[in-house]
Amino acid sequence: MVTKTGQKLPTINLNSTNLNPGTSSWVSTSNKIRKALEEYGCFVAMYDKFSVDLHNKAVDVIKPMFDLPNEVKARNCSDLPYHGYYKPGKVMPLLESLGIGNAPIIDEVHNFANLLWPNGNPLFCETIHEYATKVAELEQGVIRMVFESYGVEKYYKDHLDSKTYLLRIAKYRVPLKHEDNIGALGHTDKNFITILHENDVNGLEVQTKDGHWLSFDSSPQSFVVMAGEPFLAWSNNRIHAPLHRVIMKGEKPRYSFALFSTTKDTIETPKELVDDEHPLQFKPFDYMGLLRFYTEDVTRMAVCTIKDYCGL
Repeated sequence: MVTKTGQKLPTINLNSTNLNPGTSSWVSTSNKIRKALEEYGCFVAMYDKFSVDLHNKAVDVIKPMFDLPNEVKARNCSDLPYHGYYKPGKVMPLLESLGIGNAPIIDEVHNFANLLWPNGNPLFCETIHEYATKVAELEQGVIRMVFESYGVEKYYKDHLDSKTYLLRIAKYRVPLKHEDNIGALGHTDKNFITILHENDVNGLEVQTKDGHWLSFDSSPQSFVVMAGEPFLAWSNNRIHAPLHRVIMKGEKPRYSFALFSTTKDTIETPKELVDDEHPLQFKPFDYMGLLRFYTEDVTRMAVCTIKDYCGL
């Protein structure tokens, strides 16, 4: 695939003015978000409620975590796929990451920190909890806007009450001269929505529907909001779940945060999104079932598996 120059991911400004529910600015922004997710499966959110200072603190507190011995980081384990420590391997040797379940809950962050630092790490806990809380607020606002734009806002509260989060924190090292610069292979996300954030080392690329790769220039207050396959199914195939990857550039490590959200309840298409023009395309399903189906065969990484899992 080729990288397309000139074309960029849509950028949407999310500030206190257009995040006020019920206003004309809220409605206009909601429609922009829905259209961006339908066309690209993602957009760049400029989010001024998230400070540059918090960005800097979050990047600073995670760097020492990756310097810990591998056997210490391996204490971050889970029975759930992709929820624990991922060490560099043959397929993706530049990538290393750890996962914190439900990071907007302070006790969960403390539980994670106690695995790595038996004497505790108050600064890490305070910073990461604040980070996750702010980003979760962004995610919730985006979901509410999409629900309202589709005219199905009555389902939002149930979705919110069933929501669960996973914060994955990653480091991509600089490749050696003989290594490829692929940080993460192309894949689609298997959760409902992902909020991606990185330090000043760019690397994220998103594939358009016509097969071109678009890059993204990061800033401390910019986030990439990306739809996953469950969101595609929920919308009855209106929302796009894009293929994306990481290509390492520059001479510094890339640090990134990914807040994954999903729901504990069964995911099904609202009846309001089914009509003669849009017949029902997916059976009701659960997130963990999809995730386990995906992990049964690694060749499914670069394809949209939701249709194989629960398509009609």
